[in-house]
Amino acid sequence: MQQLINIDVPDLDAALAFYTRAFGLHIGRRLGADAIELLGGAAPIYLLRKPEGSPAAGDETRRYARHWSPIHLDVAVTDLDAALASALAAGARQEGRIRSANWGRIVAIADPFGHGWCLLQFLGRGYDEITG
Repeated sequence: MQQLINIDVPDLDAALAFYTRAFGLHIGRRLGADAIELLGGAAPIYLLRKPEGSPAAGDETRRYARHWSPIHLDVAVTDLDAALASALAAGARQEGRIRSANWGRIVAIADPFGHGWCLLQFLGRGYDEITG
């Protein structure tokens, strides 16, 4: 199964600047005027220009204030402090403190478009530290 990540954004140029700077991604292809493929992670990310207020799921409309979803993406990094600094410099907001567990360290951030992300750094055997 191949996975693709689609991220709706109101401003394609601002999203391109954020994601390339925050996560070190690069353009794979421009897909017309309203989509950009970003490469450099485990799965391609597609930035999709969708205006604020445009139809979304069901009766919902798109909004780009900070919002919560039970689905979010984690970015595994080798140096959490450096990755957090890069994301913040690119325009992310840190949400809470860095938390530590026996498997590693994690911090929640929000991108400039309201989407939640977690940066995590595995330590030791990573999640294998908590398997039975």
